[in-house]
Amino acid sequence: MATPLLTAPLLSGQYQDQIADLLHRYRRQVDYIAIRLETVEGSDVLLRGQKIETLSEGISLGGQVRVCHRGGWGFSSFNRLDSLADRLEEAMAAAKLVGDEETILAPIDPVRAQVTLPITGGHPREIALARKKELCEHYGQVLRDYHPDITTISVRYGDSTQQILLMTSEGTHIEQTWSDLELRFSATARRGDLVQTGRETVGSRQGFGDLLDLDRSVQGAAARAVNALNLPVVKGGTYPVVIDPILTGLFVHEAFGHLSEADMAYENPDLLETMSLGRKFGPEDLQIFDGAALEGHRGSYYYDDEGTPATNTQLIRDGVLTGRLHSRETAGKLEESPTGNARCLNYHYPPIVRMTNTWIERGKTPVKDLFSDIQEGVYARNWLGGMTNGEMFTFTAGEAWMIRNGELAEPVRDVTLSGNAFQTLGDIEGIGDDFYWDESGGCGKGGQSGLAVGCGGPSLRLRNVVVGGEAPE
Repeated sequence: MATPLLTAPLLSGQYQDQIADLLHRYRRQVDYIAIRLETVEGSDVLLRGQKIETLSEGISLGGQVRVCHRGGWGFSSFNRLDSLADRLEEAMAAAKLVGDEETILAPIDPVRAQVTLPITGGHPREIALARKKELCEHYGQVLRDYHPDITTISVRYGDSTQQILLMTSEGTHIEQTWSDLELRFSATARRGDLVQTGRETVGSRQGFGDLLDLDRSVQGAAARAVNALNLPVVKGGTYPVVIDPILTGLFVHEAFGHLSEADMAYENPDLLETMSLGRKFGPEDLQIFDGAALEGHRGSYYYDDEGTPATNTQLIRDGVLTGRLHSRETAGKLEESPTGNARCLNYHYPPIVRMTNTWIERGKTPVKDLFSDIQEGVYARNWLGGMTNGEMFTFTAGEAWMIRNGELAEPVRDVTLSGNAFQTLGDIEGIGDDFYWDESGGCGKGGQSGLAVGCGGPSLRLRNVVVGGEAPE
């Protein structure tokens, strides 16, 4: 008889009974066991130029076992349910081999729940692949038609629907389902040797309808590429800078959010000292949060991948560090409360501490007042890319203008913003009364890239930002 593959639905009583039997049989031999089964159904469409290079639908089926014993962890993933007992024994052996301390997991109440994140705008599994291809071709035509200087375009569509079953030796039994969708647009314009690129990404956990009627956003990506061909390069230097909400969201995620992930801190004593709770990092009106308990965003869910209920965590209150993001292990080791931030990309990876939806709260300063009394500065909007290295960051703006005498002046290109995250928080001079959620995020950490997150914030005014560009004369 053929070996049985994992097949949907995962939530059948057959699978649950088999896992329950294994958990009962082995739970007294180690300190903790978690077994997760997962199906992911998805579509992928890639249009490059005028050619569809990828057009596929598929299903990923598998599971993982995590075991902790005397502080040591064992992990194994699999695709065949009949191998589960063997994989469990392998993970137990690995945990016993490396465990030589005390297992410290912050306590949570066992949960029994069956939950589905609501889809309000058309379920991606109910949309034909031909319709998704047609949508990409339409947006590709919008990009190509924008201007003769557009030489290369790409449109990428992806959706995934995850169905997860999590059962643990502590009695947690969670069935959770969600869908995630994303469209990425890119246009490259060329004039002689000068090449400029404009990009736009739109993501959603609410339905296919959020990816329709995006012609204006698509044209915006093409316009940024073409317009930049005519712009002067910014003169490098240190300036007061105003950034828009999209760049604020990128900054709070990349430059500060990762430093708030507690596994970064407890593994690095110097960072733990720097990120001491109670330390002042910014002005008194600065409030920073992360949380999956918000409804309708790309980092939203009901339970994390350890079964901890989603929360909203205030990381900075009135400019002072008041919280950090935890798994059960980091919370236990730092004697704090778990925050529901243990996430894995899929069954191939163990959960690690990850952001969800991260944002700076709206301020009270009218946006126009952020520019007042700036004699010479830079206004930066949107983003093309960026990188962080510990507390240091460098971001490339999608669009930028000089600020002169409190007013927007000439547009410029090749604007990069660099600095130290902690110093930049202290250099916030004004927090705008606007706010925008950016649902384009795909976060990478620990080899797990593309995890859906949300970022948000208001416009910010910052002093003493290093702006890269053309060397001053």
